[in-house]
Parts: sequence; C-alpha cells; structure tokens
Amino acid sequence: MNAPIAEAFVLNTRDERGVAVLTLNRPQQFNALSQEMMASLQTEFEALARDTSVRVVVIGGQGKAFCPGHDLKQMKVNPTLEYYQALFAQCTQLMMTIQRFHAPVIARVHGIATAAGCQLVAMCDLAVASADAKFAVSGINVGLFCSTPGVALSRNVGRKQAFEMLVTGDFIDAATARERGLVNRVVAPDQLDAEIDKLIASILSKPASALALGKDLFYRQLETGIEAAYQLAGQTMACNMIDASAQEGVQAFMEKRTPKW
Repeated sequence: MNAPIAEAFVLNTRDERGVAVLTLNRPQQFNALSQEMMASLQTEFEALARDTSVRVVVIGGQGKAFCPGHDLKQMKVNPTLEYYQALFAQCTQLMMTIQRFHAPVIARVHGIATAAGCQLVAMCDLAVASADAKFAVSGINVGLFCSTPGVALSRNVGRKQAFEMLVTGDFIDAATARERGLVNRVVAPDQLDAEIDKLIASILSKPASALALGKDLFYRQLETGIEAAYQLAGQTMACNMIDASAQEGVQAFMEKRTPKW
C-alpha cells in the first residue's frame, strides 16, 4: 500500500493577472513557522523572483490563524546555540527575501499574528487585516525577548509603541494595529478578500518597472542618512524617468488621456 502524500507546507496559486497567493498550510498548528515551512516559503519566493510576470504576492494562512510564530515544539528538540543560530539565520534570510522581492507583497491577516508571525506581517510591504485579527510579540511571556521580530516591528510602528509590545507581550487588536502603522486596512472578516482585491487592482494599474524601482529604493533609503537617501532617490528617479512607462505616462498626462502601459 502506498504511503499517503504529505500536504505541502505552502500552497501556491496563480491567476492570469500575475497575482500569486502563498498560503501557509499547517492549520492544525495555526501555521507555525517550522523549519520546513520557512524552507518551503523561501523556495516559493525564489521561484517567483525568477518570473517577471508576477506583479503581486499575497501571503495568507490556512485555517483559523495567520501565523503564531516559530514552532516552539520543534525548537525544543535541539536546544543548542548552533541550532538556534541556524534557525534565526534561516528566518532572517526569508524575511529579507520578501523585502527584496521585485513586486509588492501583501499580508492577508486573520486570527492571530504573533512573534515571528507578527514579524512576517511587518516585513510584507502591505497588510490587510480582518477586524478580528490580533497581534503580539509575546515571546517575553515565555522568557524570550522577541529580538528578531523587534527589528521588523520597530521599522513599522513608533519606538515606544514597539518597545511596549516587546516588553509586555500584550496583544493589540486590528484597529490598534492600523492606528500604529502595522497594517494598512482593516475590514470585516467577510470583506477581507474583496479589500485585498481592491488594493491589488490599484497596484496592477501601475507600471511594473516603476514599482520595482520604487520598492528597491524605498527600503534602501530608509536604512541610510538623509543626504545619501536623496542621492539614491535622485538616481532612481532619473532611471525611472527614461523608462518607457514613465515617458508614456507623462505624454498621456499632457494629452489628457489614459496611459497605455
């Protein structure tokens, strides 16, 4: 008798618009980020990065939650410094792959997004949350300061708000997450996909080349001083301006017509 085929850790669906949906698929574990889950997500992003027809990526979770963070049971199996260093290096590689991806990445958040799950939301370029979603960096409750999630969190929300979340481990609701800048939009649970589609439609109406240039510049300039940031931005705008999409856009504006991208 043949052994049953194991379910994929990440489900990948595509549509004709160039929208890829990656769904974390460990619903019984609330989509905890095991090593296998992170490896699968890394593989999916690397494959998508080679396909310039991909215009948007959406990351969601199967079942009742988005993601509760790392798989603590797995982490307890091999409690050595070398193991943990490799684990968090793997996670960092994944997070930076998302940031460096050529197209916008949207987090589709429902249920809980805690610890490295909250980090994943923060590392996505955009986030749309269900009104029932809850967020926390709660490692401190088990004696573990969420240091790596704190890197992403502190680049999304104010310092004092980020630090309060890190030292208390308290949950915030979706409305508070929006107020603090962790997510862009909050809607009723039954409107989550429709709201994401609105956001996708707006993105798809813009030229892919300009979005790719802009995303790369956006993150590079954030991590440098203001003078160097302006130099980077000026060079990027010059390159963008000579691109055919910008030339067509400016011409269409002057002629009072819709650009043909």
